[in-house]
Amino acid sequence: MADPRFFNRSGPFRLGQLAELVQAELIGDPDLLIQDVASLAAAGPADLAFFDHRRYQADLAATAAGAVVCKPAMAEHVPAGKARVLVRDPQLAMATIAAAFYPDEVPGGAALGETRIQAGAHVASDAKLGQGVEIAAGAVVQSGAEIGDGVRIEAAAVVGRNVRIGAGSRIGAGASLTHCLVGERVLIHPGARIGQDGFGFAMGAVHCKVPQLGRVVIEDDVEIGANSTIDRGSGSDTVIGRGSKIDNLVMIAHNVRIGAHCIVVAQSGISGSASVGDHSVLAAQVGVTGHLSIGPRVQLAARSAVIEDLPGDAIYGGAPAVPVGEWRRQIATIRMLGRRKKKGDAG
Repeated sequence: MADPRFFNRSGPFRLGQLAELVQAELIGDPDLLIQDVASLAAAGPADLAFFDHRRYQADLAATAAGAVVCKPAMAEHVPAGKARVLVRDPQLAMATIAAAFYPDEVPGGAALGETRIQAGAHVASDAKLGQGVEIAAGAVVQSGAEIGDGVRIEAAAVVGRNVRIGAGSRIGAGASLTHCLVGERVLIHPGARIGQDGFGFAMGAVHCKVPQLGRVVIEDDVEIGANSTIDRGSGSDTVIGRGSKIDNLVMIAHNVRIGAHCIVVAQSGISGSASVGDHSVLAAQVGVTGHLSIGPRVQLAARSAVIEDLPGDAIYGGAPAVPVGEWRRQIATIRMLGRRKKKGDAG
């Protein structure tokens, strides 16, 4: 359960309300008051927990939760006397219910109050602030910036000259934004660096810096993890598509275009002018060479290295990245060679 020192809880809610919220089938008392969401192990009789994998069957058998969210096929494993909230995707349902209990933790979820600028914040006189904006101590909003309704800017964040931030977005502590247009309900975690000039030089005896004259365009409902970096374009814009989620410690170079609803996991790096198609997933520590095109709905296994264009609707792995079946055969062959080597040494 969430620590009330750090999180503000809404509710309670009737179980029937929550089931309706996620369009679930409910087996149990719709008037049961649910006070909070919790893990199976930590839940009490007034809490709702979720069960989505058989590895947690022991926790399910011992849970004190008053109600459990699960798939219909797993309902038989829920102990007798527990209400069942039956959905196709328990994790998605639980995320939706948790957001109802903790709306402040979801960008754009909080109700608009008065605009509040804490002492020690610096806001330029010509910056435009919407309704319900919150700016914490030490934050800087520079000349010409436009801050939408309900935006929260945390301590020591810097919003550069003429940057635009859409309604309901959140800028984490110590983040810096320049040369960028940020959409609505965007979550930028602490320490992210967005819009700095990309790494561009005309190589020679003396390397000549190439002016980086593009922007970063971040579309609606994007999340950018802590200490990730997104360089502005050198001419065309760097674009992060609607609904994409970028983990911590990710590097995105100039002119990169990431499509809608992509996932880029920690310590991945995408070199300049590469493009990633809609609904693609780059697992941890993936590297993408510049000027390449990755098609839509591609999945890249952790630590893959992309050195040529990859068609969409496929899974790849390895360094260099190849179709997943070929990658597995490569690994199997290397293992076989290793075993043969051991046998030879023994003889």
